[in-house]
Amino acid sequence: MRERGAKYTHKGWLITNVNNLLGGIVIGVLISLFISALRGKLVEPRMFFSTIIFSVMISLCVMNAILIAQSLLKLRYDRISFIIVFYVACLLGMAAGTELSFFILSFTHGVPYYFFHPQDMLFSALVVIIICTIRFVHHSQRASLQNQIKQKELDMMRLTQLKTQAELATLHARINPHFLYNALNSIASLIHHDPDKAESMTLKLSKLFRYSINHNSEDMVQIRDEMETGITYLDIEKIRFGDRINFNLDVDDELMNARIPRFLIQPLVENALKHGLKNTAEKGELTIRIRRQGESVEIAVADNGTPFPDELQTGYGLQSTYDKLSLLYGDNYQVSITNEPVKQIKILIPLRYE
Repeated sequence: MRERGAKYTHKGWLITNVNNLLGGIVIGVLISLFISALRGKLVEPRMFFSTIIFSVMISLCVMNAILIAQSLLKLRYDRISFIIVFYVACLLGMAAGTELSFFILSFTHGVPYYFFHPQDMLFSALVVIIICTIRFVHHSQRASLQNQIKQKELDMMRLTQLKTQAELATLHARINPHFLYNALNSIASLIHHDPDKAESMTLKLSKLFRYSINHNSEDMVQIRDEMETGITYLDIEKIRFGDRINFNLDVDDELMNARIPRFLIQPLVENALKHGLKNTAEKGELTIRIRRQGESVEIAVADNGTPFPDELQTGYGLQSTYDKLSLLYGDNYQVSITNEPVKQIKILIPLRYE
C-alpha cells in the first residue's frame, strides 16, 4: 500500500512480486500442513503442488490488482474509498488467480480446463479476505506510526528552527554598546565645532540602525547589502578616526549576489578598531577582503595594528561571530586568526546564492 501520489518503480514492482511469490509459497505450505493435520496424514505430492500453485498465483494476482487499482485511482490508504477498492481488488485478483491456477494445472495434470469455479473461489475468497485484512491492519498501523514519527520529527525541526531564529535575533539585536557609546560621544563632541560632521554621523548611525531593524527577519543577506552596511559603519568610524586609519575594501564583483550571515563583518571590523588599531596615531590600515575559494567564500578582516596575543580572549565580536556561524552552518565553516604573514581574521563558509 502506498500513499496518494506514490508510484512504484520497475525495481519496486519486481521486489514486491518476488516477496509475494515467496509469501505465496509459505501460505501454500501452511495450508497443506493445515489440511494434513485435519486428515491425520500428509497430503499427496500432487495436491501439495496444486496448493502451492493456487497460493502463488492468487497471491501475485491479488497484489498486482491492488497495485494497479492504487496506481489508477491514486487513493489514500486512510480513506473509506481505499478500503472498498482494496477489498474489491483482492476479490478480483483472487478470481483471476484461481482461474489462472486451474489453467496451469490443466497442462501439468493433463486435465481439461473449463472457465469459472465458484466452489473453489469461496474457499479462496475466505483465505484471501483473512490474509488481506491482516496485511491491511499491519500496513495501516505501520503507516500511522511512521506518520506520527514524521510529525514528531517535523515538530522537532520547527522547534529547532524557532530556537535558532530566536538566538540569531538575539545576536542581531546586540549592537555592541561600546560602538553606540563611542558614536554618540563623537557626535556630541562634533556638535559645537563641526555641526556638519555631527549631522552626517547622526544620519549614518540612523541608517545603520535602520538596516538592523528592517532586516530582523533575515538571517542571510546578499554581500552587496552587507558591504553597503559595512561602508556606512566605516564612514562613521572615519569621522571618529579622521586620517589616522585608511580603510580598504576588496570584494569580488561576482560575489555581490552571494549570501552570507547578516552582520557577520561589522563585529570583526569593530574588534580590529577596538583592540588592534585603537592606539594607532597614523598610517593605520584596515582591509576587508572577500574572495571565492572553490565552492566557498573567504572573508578576511586584516589590519596592521597590535598583534593578536598568544592566548586570545574571546570578546563580544569574536564570540558573536562564532555563535552565528555555528547556528547557521553547524561544523561546516572555518575561522583562522593569524599574525603572520598578515594579521587577520579569516572566515571560510559555503558559497550560497539562495
